Amino acid sequence: MNFKEATDILTRRITADEIAEAAGVSISSIARARLDPSSTAYRSPPENWQPALARLARERIHELEAFAKRIER
Repeated sequence: MNFKEATDILTRRITADEIAEAAGVSISSIARARLDPSSTAYRSPPENWQPALARLARERIHELEAFAKRIER
């Protein structure tokens, strides 16, 4: 693994697409739920947002742990 590949892995973000898929809603639903609640376009977050985001976080943790082990070899 070279430096660019390593930094790409380290700086990868979870996307709105991934959040929408995990929560089982559209991307626009995620975008609207992120707006300020005073906005007329604001919508409530999906009901299952907490477990969906927790799952994504755990997946990212595992990815980063595997990455750390790989580059320490």
